[in-house]
Amino acid sequence: MTKALIILSFLAAAGFAQVDPGVRTGAPGAGGPLSQLTAGEADFFKTYAAPRFAEVEAVADGLGPRFNLDSCGGCHAYPAVGGSSPAVNPQVAHFSTMAPGNTIPQFLSLNGPVRVVRFIKNPDGSPDGGVHDIFTISGRPDKPAACAIAQPDFSNTSNLIFRIPTPTFGAGLIEAITDTAIRQNLASDPNGQKAQMGIKGRVNTNGNDGTVTRFGWKAQNKSLLIFSGEAYNVEMGVTNYAFPNEREEDPDCASTEMPESQTTFNVGSVNPDDILSFMGFMRFLDQPKPSCTGSACSGSVQNGHSLFAEIGCAACHTESLTTGASSSPGLDRKVANLFSDLAIHHMGAGLADGITQGAAGPDEFRTAPLWGVGQRLYFLHDGRTRDLHQAILSHDSQGSEASLVVEMYRLLSNLQKQDILNFLRSL
Repeated sequence: MTKALIILSFLAAAGFAQVDPGVRTGAPGAGGPLSQLTAGEADFFKTYAAPRFAEVEAVADGLGPRFNLDSCGGCHAYPAVGGSSPAVNPQVAHFSTMAPGNTIPQFLSLNGPVRVVRFIKNPDGSPDGGVHDIFTISGRPDKPAACAIAQPDFSNTSNLIFRIPTPTFGAGLIEAITDTAIRQNLASDPNGQKAQMGIKGRVNTNGNDGTVTRFGWKAQNKSLLIFSGEAYNVEMGVTNYAFPNEREEDPDCASTEMPESQTTFNVGSVNPDDILSFMGFMRFLDQPKPSCTGSACSGSVQNGHSLFAEIGCAACHTESLTTGASSSPGLDRKVANLFSDLAIHHMGAGLADGITQGAAGPDEFRTAPLWGVGQRLYFLHDGRTRDLHQAILSHDSQGSEASLVVEMYRLLSNLQKQDILNFLRSL
């Protein structure tokens, strides 16, 4: 047990309130490739995937006309490239060079999370739900000369909801879990705990073939390729093979070449397009490593692990699922310690964002994978808190499937709550 955990456990035992230990120190437990990649996969990861995921885009590369940031790696940055929002928000830190001529909206701050904004309704009152990019290229020196589009109007704060970047570590393992494994796990309730606590959940699905979708805050995306193509177009404005049309078609700003990101075919060689590289980066990223496992963990962490299951957290945050057969040895029948059932659950009025995506309704969210949570800075879909204790309590509101679990958490002693927080920060 670290000195910090010893002090926190002592304070909890002495009657003081539980305290989130905070972000785990030390080297990142994530960000490297899977250990069993083929030589070709490893070369692709090193040569194309990792560099392009971290690359900063310019207008000549297709950035804009509207965008939220100019790099995948800028949003997915902590504790290593591929993660989630960093401590210093690049939307603000790089604003003067990235988006000159724009203004920084009040919902962004230098020391807050990277945020994407969606509008709940259109001006006529009909459902919107789409991403409204924060910045434009209008003030950039590399913009088309006549481009002068304006930022959206963000003054109606009651119509805005926010999302923060989801970590992409272990994403290939998540993609390789079969639909059958996800459905069977969701239906499983060997000790009746789910039924007793009112935990149901359901999978989000693709509208055409009925298969399980699993990426994004509402599990709205089917695959890493779709996830990559959509993000490239929506977050950076770069058209690609999956999303080939500009979202902003102002002729003074929009590109005349579509898609802007293309595979280059040369005799004897192929230069893959960016979304294939982004997909490869996420597909071949290893899962986060906890700070300890089993008997190597402190007594507090071991007890927190047990309590996590006993009070019902694991009913949704399934500790592990196993991937199916895969042509990639790094993904073939591997145990993914993701702490998620990948299903969507009603999370109540307190977390509801009013947005429907696929089958996921206004208060439904995918069970967030907890692997790597020990080194995560911001919690919940909108990054509203940096405190794990508060994040847990936020799961309880009218209509939430987690309300009884949170009540069980509240009934624990301060020392027991501290053990759960210490366990989560060990992941």
